Amino acid sequence: MIGVFGGTFDPIHYGHLRAALEVQEQLNLTEVRLIPSATPPHRHQPFADAIMRQQMVTLAIQNQSGFICDSRELNRLGKSYMVDTLASLRQDFPTHPLLLFIGTDAFNHLTSWYQWQRLFDFAHVVVMTRPSFNQQKLEDFFTVRHTENKTELTTTLAGKLYFQAITQLDISATAIRKLIAQHHSPKYLLPDTVIDYIIQHTLYQQETHAH
Repeated sequence: MIGVFGGTFDPIHYGHLRAALEVQEQLNLTEVRLIPSATPPHRHQPFADAIMRQQMVTLAIQNQSGFICDSRELNRLGKSYMVDTLASLRQDFPTHPLLLFIGTDAFNHLTSWYQWQRLFDFAHVVVMTRPSFNQQKLEDFFTVRHTENKTELTTTLAGKLYFQAITQLDISATAIRKLIAQHHSPKYLLPDTVIDYIIQHTLYQQETHAH
């Protein structure tokens, strides 16, 4: 089973990394592919360019077994739609279950994603929740796909919806950028290798507003 974890990673931090690790261990994934978004369709453009964000992800995961920085969105023109990314991964891994990780906020807005129903043609969707999370009543589209049985994720290639409780660290890339712009240390919020890279390339010096 292959985990798929997309994001702007601007910059990548321990909130991302801890979530990816917990889902990898809970669901016994052979690998987790962290996929930096080149041109995110749903949000403002990232501060750091795509190559820099890819390099920061690579630095952050260099000692983590099973974590891979997947640059396919950086190599594709146009907006970085997840459905295209999953279709591309399915071509590369025709016999592996694919598990797309998303947070609860993303899940709440999933129906606004481009061709969102087709995500389930290519992958299972795993929603990372807080331990205290209470699932609201699901719409019919999701109800028929929802499972609480982990083994269903391994016995089918795609199509299921699964909720996985994880430790959610309250760390945001916006807050990290703000700290750096205010000349405060972001230490212990993200790996030292990434902090060194940010300093070396004088990233996020001008961040004065949140988005």
